[in-house]
Amino acid sequence: MPTAKELDPSESLSALFGAKLRKLRNAAELTQRQLGAMIPIAHSMIARFELGTETPTQQVAEALDRLLHADGDLVDLWLHVVRTPIPDWARKYMLLEQQAHKIQTYSPHSVHGLLQTRAYAHALLAAAVPSVGKQLENLLEARLARQTTLHRDEPPMLWIILDESVIRRPIGGRAVIREQLGHLLSVSQALANVTLQVLPYDRGAHPVLGGSLTVLSFYGRSGVAYRENSHSGELIEHAGQVVQCALAFDHLLAQSLPPEASARLIRTVMEDFRDPRLPTRSQRRRLAQVQLQQYAGRRVRRGR
Repeated sequence: MPTAKELDPSESLSALFGAKLRKLRNAAELTQRQLGAMIPIAHSMIARFELGTETPTQQVAEALDRLLHADGDLVDLWLHVVRTPIPDWARKYMLLEQQAHKIQTYSPHSVHGLLQTRAYAHALLAAAVPSVGKQLENLLEARLARQTTLHRDEPPMLWIILDESVIRRPIGGRAVIREQLGHLLSVSQALANVTLQVLPYDRGAHPVLGGSLTVLSFYGRSGVAYRENSHSGELIEHAGQVVQCALAFDHLLAQSLPPEASARLIRTVMEDFRDPRLPTRSQRRRLAQVQLQQYAGRRVRRGR
């Protein structure tokens, strides 16, 4: 049987929660598989809770507390974990993001945090963490503060691939997503260090269907990769695995629309989210043609 990974409770609140969970589970003489079956959740989730790489939902935290007879200690600790503006599993990544000279990232579900508008980020955080309550503003400010990295003296090269579903999902409503799409276009045009591409639906299967992927490159040190879903993230530092992630991103680049075609698609989608009371682009074009013909006709009549 493989030896369990050593835990350092002082590393973070998530690590402290994980160490406490493992201690209680061992005291109850339960394996991760047995405890997972009692909830029920996959035993791999128990492992991630103990390692501090994922945080349980409130329902699961309460079940763990009850099954392990923790007398409320696990739930109390869980409350401290979820109240932190930035989850522990994201902290190290964010520090590395600020140091990277190149950021390559694929976003399958939402606009990357470095390019989110305030209204879009607010709507996204409110939906992703329904129980966030008063912490929403703290989370929002922490997310927007990251964007300063694009405007520093020596900003990183940012290469973003958005799944087509991202630009078509009306997070926050029609006005919010339209503003967000316009922001994507303006930033990618104004900043030479930002390249934006869209991965269309019709490209089918690709190597990163399971979630988002980011590859960070640095001067003077090895690169890292980062995989994330809506509730947890995994920082990958093993050189061989980072190479595989970089290769997966290269495949995504090959399947994505070029930047110019991506911009045209985004503009088309913006039209879909226009105010229905306003004329469409084609209607405006036809109106302009009619007005031009009417003007030409008046000039001909005046010349007779």
